[in-house]
Amino acid sequence: MGDAEIIPIGTRGRPGRGTGKTSSSAARSLAPDAKPAVKAAAAPKPKPKPKPKPKPEPAPEEVAVEAPRPPATTVDRDPTGGIPAGDWLAAIQVGAREVFGEQWEPQLAQFLAFLRRRVTGDYSVDEYGFDQEITQRFFMATLRPIAEKWFRIEVRGAENIPATGGALVVSNHSGTIPVDGLMTMVSIFDKTGRHLRPLGADLVFKMPFVSTLARMGGTTLACTEDAERMLSGGELVGVWPEGFKGIGKPYSERYKLQRFGRGGFVAAAIHTGVPIVPLSVVGAEEIFPLVGNVPSLARLLGLPYIPITPFFPLLGPLGLVPLPSKWLLEFGEPIRTDELDEGAADDPMLVFNVTDQVRETIQQTLYTLLMQRQSVFR
Repeated sequence: MGDAEIIPIGTRGRPGRGTGKTSSSAARSLAPDAKPAVKAAAAPKPKPKPKPKPKPEPAPEEVAVEAPRPPATTVDRDPTGGIPAGDWLAAIQVGAREVFGEQWEPQLAQFLAFLRRRVTGDYSVDEYGFDQEITQRFFMATLRPIAEKWFRIEVRGAENIPATGGALVVSNHSGTIPVDGLMTMVSIFDKTGRHLRPLGADLVFKMPFVSTLARMGGTTLACTEDAERMLSGGELVGVWPEGFKGIGKPYSERYKLQRFGRGGFVAAAIHTGVPIVPLSVVGAEEIFPLVGNVPSLARLLGLPYIPITPFFPLLGPLGLVPLPSKWLLEFGEPIRTDELDEGAADDPMLVFNVTDQVRETIQQTLYTLLMQRQSVFR
């Protein structure tokens, strides 16, 4: 073994390319980090790899263009989209039940029946233009939340209103805008089931849209002839003798009754022999506190007054929202007229005495209610 020839690794068995002192280049390539024992010639630096050339963008004519879609057909636009009609109907029923409650089907049937009657003309209107169906379904339904939630009206003495037959309800008037008449109508209907037939001023029937609604709601012109006809027909008639002087009085004179006119309402009640029911309303004076007036502008526009309140016209339309005062309505004991002598309606002194009796009854009741009221808004 001592005489054996040593062949360095990497010479592939061919002597002369590697010696015992210096390793061959093939051996050095196997361990590039290893430092040679003897300084050798510097290896050539590796050539940097050439950067890849960017691919040329395709020519405009080579860009793929999406083929145009075929026009939509009637089948493609079908909203059901293949869903059976029964599934759509079931979904609509579930949604209606969630929104309108379990009784949505009979309510819908009633509404459709109402529309059919209105379209075909199968409804009745009396000789004064009163539409009972519209009044109950629309007017009362609209006014009721205001009476119950906004003004929180408390009604006392509703048993003094006759259940049947003609009667005359006489009330104080206030509020700058005659909202008290509307609240009296809905309160009487909810308590007794009877419709109050108000006697309105001429101005109400000169306003195009308002006059139509007033007629449909049961209002008629405030004249002795119409009042006596309705009372003789067994209607419950309402009158506010203060008129515009009552609703247009300043806030400093609140709950002080104005003059009751000439007593024409008393003469109508005596002629027909119906009872007079006095009504006192507390709370309406505060909904629009009247602090000023513009008489010259009112005369120019043909109005009884132009109200100025703490919020109108300063806040514009927002100033027309009434303040949420607490209301009290008390119906007094009926004043009978059927016991008077025949021809009593033609006696001016007797008519004046009965008129003064009604006025004093309402005024004293107003003072009593004001003493019982704890606050304007509760």
